[in-house]
Amino acid sequence: MRRAFAAVAFAVIAQQAFAQQALAQEAWPSRNVRFVVAFAPAGVADPIARFVGQALQEKWGQSVVIENRGGAGGNLGAGLVARADPDGYTVLVTTSSFSVNLSLYDKPGYALSDFQTAAVGATTPNIIVAAPGLKFTTLPEVIAAAKTGNFSYGSAGIGTTPHLSAEDIFNVRGKADIRHVPFTGAGPAIVALMGGHIQLAVVALPGAIEQVKAGGVKAIALTTAERRADLPGVPTVSETGAGNVVTATSILFMMPAKTPAAIVAKFNADFNEIVASGRLDKPFAAAGAQPMRLDQAQAQKYVVDEIAQWAGVIKAANIKQE
Repeated sequence: MRRAFAAVAFAVIAQQAFAQQALAQEAWPSRNVRFVVAFAPAGVADPIARFVGQALQEKWGQSVVIENRGGAGGNLGAGLVARADPDGYTVLVTTSSFSVNLSLYDKPGYALSDFQTAAVGATTPNIIVAAPGLKFTTLPEVIAAAKTGNFSYGSAGIGTTPHLSAEDIFNVRGKADIRHVPFTGAGPAIVALMGGHIQLAVVALPGAIEQVKAGGVKAIALTTAERRADLPGVPTVSETGAGNVVTATSILFMMPAKTPAAIVAKFNADFNEIVASGRLDKPFAAAGAQPMRLDQAQAQKYVVDEIAQWAGVIKAANIKQE
């Protein structure tokens, strides 16, 4: 009798909890949603977050607030969201550095198990750019000059895919000792490049494309398999003879692990609906990014595969960050 009573009581409590959870999920979002961008403004994640945020707030009828929390190659922002209330109102917007840092750092401040992947927002290639006054115009010339000169390059931070791509191209394959100067985002790296504080920068394309088109910086090479139609004069790394290097930076939308599954699923569905509408095609293309349309399971697998890919690069380049 006691067991039967306990079973009935548990069933009632569970049913009430489920009903309350379902009610809360149906109402989501009922207030502002915060996008925590793990990098400084003007980097690859920031414009994508703003484009997506604008589209979603129009769909939801609720504001999407952008908060930039750059630092430690994206770890600060990721750690903040990992500890946030799992109520669906705090979303991490980060890059492939999320995947990289799990192998790069002994203690990144978060684990994959702390998150659910809500969406893979976009991918974009990395680009090598030079200060406008640098006399060298090709990647082989840059690498050759760096072997006899004091060259440095900037990136959006240690462990970003531009940083790892640069180490592979410059120092592993090219045997050039080009010093890495990490910044809190692509924007600060490009500013330093234009100011003559560094000779080169390797960043995700959205962080540099406007300055490339305006002549503020000089494009050297792209980490794409083929040339881009919007930058027809910029060769691929492979074309220059510097190695078959094809890499990309992904922009990820992540929620705390204990966020109700229905909320994560709604975010994914709403994002994919916007992508399917073509609403993001033009702004993403202008920023040098390609929107992605993956369901939640595909998005989660994408991140798992990306973690494995960059772990291999880190091991080959013998890169470690404490």
